[in-house]
Amino acid sequence: MKRTEPKFAICVKNKDYAASLELRKLYQVVSDEVAAKLHQIRVIDESGEDYLYPEEYFVAVQLPQSAERAIRRAAAVRG
Repeated sequence: MKRTEPKFAICVKNKDYAASLELRKLYQVVSDEVAAKLHQIRVIDESGEDYLYPEEYFVAVQLPQSAERAIRRAAAVRG
């Protein structure tokens, strides 16, 4: 079974980014190989745009497909 990149991560630290990141909140991850090499992660933050943050601010999570679909549907309705 091929391992896929995490599509979601939970914020565990938000020092200097309190307006952009909420602790314990689930964020959608945007794939960015260059950022990963620099120990950063690209997520869609509170602004609704994707930005880079230190990777240690997040813990990657694997969600069941049904949960991913529900989250994406909710985001589409909201956005």
